[in-house]
Amino acid sequence: MFEAPSIIYAAAGLAVFAAALLPRLLMRAPVSMPMVFLAAGILVFSFARDLPDPDPLKYSDVTLHLSEVCVIISLMGAGLAIDRRVGWRSWSTTWRLLAIAMPLCILVLTLMGLWLLGLGLASALLVAAALAPTDPVLASEVQVGEPSESEEDLGAEDEVRFGLTSEAGLNDGLAFPFVYLAILFSTVGLAPSAWFPEWILLDVLWRMVIGCALGFGMGKLLSRIFFRTPLKSVRLANYSEGFVALAATFLTYGVTEAVEGYGFIAVFVCAVTIRASEQTHGYHGVLHSYIEQLERLLTVVVLVLLGGAVARGLFEGLRPLEVVVAVAFILLVRPLTAWLSLARTPTGPKERTVLAFFGVRGIGSIYYLSYALSKGEFTADETALWRIGGLVIVLSIVVHGITAAPVINALDRARQRKAREQGDETQAPNTPV
Repeated sequence: MFEAPSIIYAAAGLAVFAAALLPRLLMRAPVSMPMVFLAAGILVFSFARDLPDPDPLKYSDVTLHLSEVCVIISLMGAGLAIDRRVGWRSWSTTWRLLAIAMPLCILVLTLMGLWLLGLGLASALLVAAALAPTDPVLASEVQVGEPSESEEDLGAEDEVRFGLTSEAGLNDGLAFPFVYLAILFSTVGLAPSAWFPEWILLDVLWRMVIGCALGFGMGKLLSRIFFRTPLKSVRLANYSEGFVALAATFLTYGVTEAVEGYGFIAVFVCAVTIRASEQTHGYHGVLHSYIEQLERLLTVVVLVLLGGAVARGLFEGLRPLEVVVAVAFILLVRPLTAWLSLARTPTGPKERTVLAFFGVRGIGSIYYLSYALSKGEFTADETALWRIGGLVIVLSIVVHGITAAPVINALDRARQRKAREQGDETQAPNTPV
């Protein structure tokens, strides 16, 4: 009676409709949109046995490019949403999380991979580097919202949402040198003479510098086209064309990758640069809204496929020690390293705790694993790497999904209550609690 294509179309329509409604319906509930679609993928692929297995190893190219597009679109959205201008002191939370917390996470998880899981150094470093970055895609519940359009609201970003958004925007690119180092270990060995010059000069210095430079340059160029070009017919901000945010994303990413730069860094820097131009202009909201909707659709696809992979055997052969490492990373390693990195900062103890805890792992990790496995020689450990990475991502989706709304709402109430006690409610978003 019902043909498979018609059911697929109907299911796709239902999924898109749910993607539009769920963020609003679940705003204050201990359930997140990623949890719902992950569960949906598990159910669909458990019962619809005719569907092909969404095996990330079998369909490595699809996994790689789908996660890649999802991440860069999310990075553009994150950058466009940040109201705060870049500065050494104003972004101090970000710099500490990037310079201290992330390397410590990589170090600790690498050691756990070596000593507890019995992985080789290349494989242990890869899984650590892939899982270290906070994900810009699945952390929307704890990130900043729409771009502000009034001068009064520009300084109203609370430190938790700002810190997690800016960290997620930059650490996806900053984890790449460690991914490249793992690839080099797997292909040329551990002798420093085989990897040291290339890694330092190309993977650390050149790729980072060119990523920042091209991101800034593209942001300045696009800002001029959007807001200040002498030709009014070309000034895109006058026409509310939101889809050009996608053009900015792909153009910046493509140009940067073509010259061996870090495209992830370039896209986020480009977005932040655009946002810093004409800050109160309503066109920023138009650009962000388009990117946010597109990001949500792609996230649905990735999460359903991840759920399908879980249903079809992603965790087959799972060992107790792998579960211990995954749980320890989510509940101990990230929170402790981030807590230490924020020592002696103006951040209040409650905000510091929330910043440390919500290191969401997700689609960026999927991309890094796919990329490295396509470039390196991790043959003996490929299944184990996907199993460990997938387990950490699923645990993060569940743990952070359950806690995000209650914790953030409680933090907002505490901040507002303290502001009222101080008789200065207008400063509530920046009052440490």
